[in-house]
Amino acid sequence: MKKVLTLFCLSLIFFSCKKKTTTADQATTDNQIITSYISSHHLNAKATGSGLYYTVNTPGTGPQPTSASNVTVIYKGYLTSGSIFDQNASGLSCSLTSVIQGWQEGIPLFKAGGSGTLLIPSALGYGAQATGNIPANSVLIFDIQLISVP
Repeated sequence: MKKVLTLFCLSLIFFSCKKKTTTADQATTDNQIITSYISSHHLNAKATGSGLYYTVNTPGTGPQPTSASNVTVIYKGYLTSGSIFDQNASGLSCSLTSVIQGWQEGIPLFKAGGSGTLLIPSALGYGAQATGNIPANSVLIFDIQLISVP
């Protein structure tokens, strides 16, 4: 009887434990998703070292912002499935201190007048928190055009 009780308790412990995704696991998963997307869409993307990848379509000739600059940006945000979750075709003016970390790092890679794509791992986006139409742990893609750096 004691053996049966012990086995029962051990099986409860075993089946009640769930493997939690670690930050390192999620970073690896995000990197695989991003590099697969880059490959399947034939993009010439560069990595920054933080997990962020970007492409430059037009280099731009104006001033280059810092991570604390105010900028005006035209953008389309979508998931790797192509599902659009946000866009602004008339130009959003904002401080880069008030946006996701992926924009804080990525937008300063462009000069005013420049355009390209940011491929943002979940840790530099919304992380494990679902937001609106964006599921938790989502890689985010933004087509951006940096209009101005006032």
